[in-house]
Amino acid sequence: MPKPVIAISVGCPSGIGPEVAVQAAAEARDATIVLVGDRRVIERAATIVGFPKKRLVDVDERSMRELEGEKRTPLIGCYAPAASIAIARARPGKPSREGGAAQLAWIDQAMDLVKSGTARALVTGPVSKSAIASSSRAASGFRGHTEYLAARCNADEVVMAFWAEELTIALVTTHLPIARVAKALTSKKVAGAVFWTAWLMSRLGSKKPRIVVTGLNPHAGEGGLIGSEESQSIVPGIDFARLRIARSRIAATVTGPVGAETAIRHARSGHYAAVVAMYHDQATIPMKLVGFGEAVNVTLGLPIIRTSVDHGTGYDIAGRGEADARGMKAAIDLAVRLAASRTR
Repeated sequence: MPKPVIAISVGCPSGIGPEVAVQAAAEARDATIVLVGDRRVIERAATIVGFPKKRLVDVDERSMRELEGEKRTPLIGCYAPAASIAIARARPGKPSREGGAAQLAWIDQAMDLVKSGTARALVTGPVSKSAIASSSRAASGFRGHTEYLAARCNADEVVMAFWAEELTIALVTTHLPIARVAKALTSKKVAGAVFWTAWLMSRLGSKKPRIVVTGLNPHAGEGGLIGSEESQSIVPGIDFARLRIARSRIAATVTGPVGAETAIRHARSGHYAAVVAMYHDQATIPMKLVGFGEAVNVTLGLPIIRTSVDHGTGYDIAGRGEADARGMKAAIDLAVRLAASRTR
């Protein structure tokens, strides 16, 4: 089978993103990898992880298109970045405003390669939200890849999800202060998260995935004794999702709302294929307990495929050669699977 071209934005040049990107790309067997980032930063990362710099080759859009059918184990392609950075401003463990501007430009350029069809999927390395937000006035509203990519793609309904072999969890709300979560919950958002979770699991081969939806409040509200969001937003959202799933001919069942601790425990045991959680930490705490370093952040609802590592920039170990590339490898593997499912 032809190997899809996967574009990776390497993340913060002062973090571990370039290191794990090179290491994972070097071991990729089912995809041709093109790294989008400053060549000097990538070369430094290659030296850190012991990858020969002579196997890094410069590519452009024309040569990238020719890589799609390549059957040999490829070299790692380096795409000329839209923004370079002085290596002195990319010191390991020392994020900078210049690094913030560069990593945002690399996201844009890697995403454009996918939108144009030059690459089949986007995989993103870990970024510094604060470095990006402080890099310019235009970037001051940056809150994360999910929200940024949704705006760039004009996507009305985007869902953040985390996938691992043991557990899959999607979120109704993402990077919000906890005080704003209850008000942000709407039946439309719940329905969207449930639908896209069912879509993901069906694309990954589940014949009839069982989706469980958590409550917002302890014990899913105890019939209204501990909150009303379950009856006002979550239950109607589940009903809307069931109708939408049926219209889309996805063979999935939806249960909920269920207390979060019960829902997640049963999903991990295999009783459910995936969980839909209401807010960020309700999902990420159990996800990182179960699959940290191996889980994949996947953005659902975009017109492109986007996956990412589930960890941060790792400034404390950047430049030491200690970074674990399992998460980046898993992100590449999931991107390849989703790209293949689009061709079937």
